Amino acid sequence: MTQTRSVPARYLTGLIGRDIQASLTPRLQESEADAQGVRLIYRLFDFAADGMDGKDLPRLLDALQLAGFAGVNVTHPYKQAVIAHLDDLSPQAAQIGSVNTVVFRDGRRIGYNTDVTGFAENLRSGLPHGTDTTRVVQMGAGGAGAATAHALMDLGVAELTLFDSDIDRATALAAALCAAHGAGRAIVGQDLSMAIGRADGIVNATPMGMAVHPGSAIPRDLLEPRLWVTDIVYFPLETQLLREAREAGCTTLDGSGMTIFQAVGAFQHFTGLTADPARMRVNFHAALAG
Repeated sequence: MTQTRSVPARYLTGLIGRDIQASLTPRLQESEADAQGVRLIYRLFDFAADGMDGKDLPRLLDALQLAGFAGVNVTHPYKQAVIAHLDDLSPQAAQIGSVNTVVFRDGRRIGYNTDVTGFAENLRSGLPHGTDTTRVVQMGAGGAGAATAHALMDLGVAELTLFDSDIDRATALAAALCAAHGAGRAIVGQDLSMAIGRADGIVNATPMGMAVHPGSAIPRDLLEPRLWVTDIVYFPLETQLLREAREAGCTTLDGSGMTIFQAVGAFQHFTGLTADPARMRVNFHAALAG
């Protein structure tokens, strides 16, 4: 009798963004699929490297859907722009107004946001037990900032002060947060020094600190040992902000955990399978070292 060999399930996925050549997400997704006995191909669609701009986004989504992709992740600066080209949003993505995962299913495009749970889990497991999170200053109110801000609200932050180069964007996010989580819990900052002087912790949700966006969103002289400081950037793993915060005696938390936990959620959306966060963490640091 001839035996037939089962063919592993196959998934085409990828990441849309700008300046993403250093992303470790392909390694995270592909190695997790290998461990689970499925085939997953994860490709980078770097608008900077490929000479594309925002006008190419809908055409790229059309092409990927036609090619049979299971879905794609979306990163800076398209987490909000992509929404106009989707058919539906998960309740969380709709509330936040930001999408980092798009699934192609039954001819439709559905947007999700796994940054929220990724950031929340990283903060919950990464900060020392008993860390005060009553008052937080957040830099950035864009797509990633919307996700981290809602996560902070869910974690019980009583007062979140937002700073962004676009004051209208910060104002809109503060209003959305107050409407969803309670009046007065989110405000737009006016004086960074004063806000940090009252804060327990700082979140950098801007691209500043990335290899292609060097620098720090926080002046070094505002960092005090009583503060905890976290950054969503993971390449480099220790950004200028985190290095200066560590040197000032602050408790610091890098962006690796958020990257890992959001990838866990995205993997499940793409494949329907549950990823192993511990295994992904091992693979993340192996990729970083390599």
